Amino acid sequence: MLTGKQRSYLKGLANTITPITQIGKSGITDSFIAQLDSALEARELVKVHVLENSLLDSKEAANEAAQLTNAEFVQAIGSKFVLYRKSKENPKIEVPRS
Repeated sequence: MLTGKQRSYLKGLANTITPITQIGKSGITDSFIAQLDSALEARELVKVHVLENSLLDSKEAANEAAQLTNAEFVQAIGSKFVLYRKSKENPKIEVPRS
């Protein structure tokens, strides 16, 4: 579980990154989860774009994706959301201690 200070730090880092994947009308599929899982392992901080034709809003999509990938929800703004999960193999982001 992220503290407010840690979440704030990750929000600042997420400001500069672009969405690397998107959720369309088919919603959250197994292939999307597999893609997101590998992206989280490689990058740790991932931004996702929820397309207008999706039946999910960004917050519920973020919570479901975070639960399925064992990631932490960072933020949802408009049609985008950010997830964080520390890499097991090659951690890059040093999250401040509470």
